[in-house]
Amino acid sequence: MQKTVTDQMGERLTFTFPPQRIMSLVPSQTELLFALGLADRVVGVTKFCVHPAQLVAPKVRVGGTKRFRFDVIASLQPDLILGNKEENYEEGIARLKADYPVWMSDIKTLSQALAMIEAVGEMTDTAAAAHSLITQIEAGFANLRPLLRPYRIAYFIWQKPYMVVGQDTFIQDMLARCGFDNVFVGLHGRYPEVTPDMIQAANPDAIFLSSEPFPFTEKHKTVFAQAFHVPVLLVDGELFSWYGSRLLTAVAYLQKLITYLP
Repeated sequence: MQKTVTDQMGERLTFTFPPQRIMSLVPSQTELLFALGLADRVVGVTKFCVHPAQLVAPKVRVGGTKRFRFDVIASLQPDLILGNKEENYEEGIARLKADYPVWMSDIKTLSQALAMIEAVGEMTDTAAAAHSLITQIEAGFANLRPLLRPYRIAYFIWQKPYMVVGQDTFIQDMLARCGFDNVFVGLHGRYPEVTPDMIQAANPDAIFLSSEPFPFTEKHKTVFAQAFHVPVLLVDGELFSWYGSRLLTAVAYLQKLITYLP
């Protein structure tokens, strides 16, 4: 049978229900598909889709999140493709939409992430599994104990140039839920560039260096600490920014981080 739905960007799409050849162009949504028990129906993923490692390893790679291999995608004949506004590129998605049903997520908050999980469950005939997952994630975040004192942080995602998390982002929603005050949330743009002078002027209590998309290491931690004379922490970018089933383990990590801070 044919099913028509509306994605998180307000676009309608029609596909054969339940889909049997699903492709994901977003790592966190790929992981979600496996968590919903859809391993046998996932036919293609990106080179950045790394979880769950054993199950995703044999899947066909269809390029990166911002550079698709259209010939490979055509050979797989997907009957549903999952993408994301931020993580994929507009030109490539438009080209795919001309030939395939493409459902796009647009996620900046936890509630939007849960709505995505519900929608994917409904589209793939795994609504019960999706509902169970949502219930567990909601319970976890309901028990999160945020920091109750002011603590000003800067969350870095890139090195050259320096780029930080700003307003209207999923990471900012996670930071706020933890009780962290993002010193750069008022800047224009979702991931604004900042200079060393701007960092000094903002005077954060701590600097968070994310593991992705730029892979900050202990070396960078030392450089930042010497330059800005504040505590510098390497943080797990997946647990701050992956908005699928990884949210199950995010709360424990965030709680540990909150407790660890001086």
